[in-house]
Amino acid sequence: MAKETEIKLRISPENLPMLREHASLAARGVGEWQTRELLNRYYDTTDFALANSQVALRIRRDGEQLIQTLKSKGASVAGLSERNEWDWYLDSDALQLEHLDDSCWPESLHSLDKQQLKVVFSTDFKRQFAQLSWLRAGVETVVEVALDQGLVIADQQQEEICEVELELRAGDPAALLELALELSADVALMPCDISKAERGYRLFDANSYSVHATPAELSAEMPLDDAFAAIAWQLLGNSQRLAEQYRFNGHWKLLEQWLQQLVSLRALLASLGQSAPRTSSNALRAQLDVLIDAWRAPILTATDDQDARTAMPVQFAAELTETRWGQLSLALALWLQDKAWQTKRTPRGARQGAATLQNWLLQFLQDEAQGLQVHRYMRQPEDLAEQAPRIERLLTWLQAARQITELVDSDRLFGSLRELHAIALQPLDAEALVLRREQLGTILTLTAWKQLMR
Repeated sequence: MAKETEIKLRISPENLPMLREHASLAARGVGEWQTRELLNRYYDTTDFALANSQVALRIRRDGEQLIQTLKSKGASVAGLSERNEWDWYLDSDALQLEHLDDSCWPESLHSLDKQQLKVVFSTDFKRQFAQLSWLRAGVETVVEVALDQGLVIADQQQEEICEVELELRAGDPAALLELALELSADVALMPCDISKAERGYRLFDANSYSVHATPAELSAEMPLDDAFAAIAWQLLGNSQRLAEQYRFNGHWKLLEQWLQQLVSLRALLASLGQSAPRTSSNALRAQLDVLIDAWRAPILTATDDQDARTAMPVQFAAELTETRWGQLSLALALWLQDKAWQTKRTPRGARQGAATLQNWLLQFLQDEAQGLQVHRYMRQPEDLAEQAPRIERLLTWLQAARQITELVDSDRLFGSLRELHAIALQPLDAEALVLRREQLGTILTLTAWKQLMR
């Protein structure tokens, strides 16, 4: 068994030649570029038992070689994935079931009759590849870069493959993010948290591809630093998957949810005080502001305008031809990988980062609740929009960790604040003012709010 560590990046066909000649690749290149045709047949049962167990099984023809491969789902976010992989070289193109024993076969499929396995889809593509090597912090890093272009074919449906894979052969996984970030400064690259196998299954069922990353596992006693990182990785993963699925099917709610992940990331970065000094995230927050400002108004405007919603996939496709979305995603992933918010913080900030989540969170919510000044905005509801960033910070932490707070009706508080936030962003008119005042009054009656205001 080998562990595969790679980052996958979506690219447009017209940008492939530019990327191949990129200076960052040329400077690290070892030997010449090579090209080969890879023909892949994926196996599963009629009811997709392997896919349901997050397993991919294929036979690949690479020239004269035939390779049977089993992959299990591992950690994957921002296009960077780690998976377990088993390979067997074959003499024929028939599936060799004897290789699928207890050493690799998942327990969840123990009762499966392997005779039911059959070809369900194919991925055929041309791969241009080269080896890179360089010294990073005195340690040799070796990466294979592959440019893949072809098709996923399932029955009568197909989807284009056009992507870059950077696979780590030696060194630190952070090197993949650093290289990808260099490349994305000049070429539009979208971190792509979807495998070729997942694309094949998605052609049968668009909903088979989950738009939500693995939820952050939080506990009351975990350090604030760990909780912050877990939530940030989840939000980043969600944004990647939502963008990919909206690009695929153009369903409106996915775009709204994508924007919400960006807003929550922005709020999260601004919420930690001295434990994550603002200087450590200035560039990231500026990048987030650009994207949020570019998309919030059009999405709000299009909510009740069917024509505008219909035109939005074209606008999003145009966004993906720019570098800013890929740059933000990769920069944030590298920042989290390096725990960059912990550098150059004061001893007090380090103590805050080490504090238990439960203790920090309750104090944070109390401070933000008092800063919201509900009574003032009951009198001046026309000014409530200026409090949108504070409401977003409250919502982000309540969304992720309200089960930690022990507030009596935290779910109701979260729901009421979410409604208040939506109203605060509406165009200012007499009806909106009434709604703002009514919702503020509702919040004042909630037991959770009264607990925070003690």
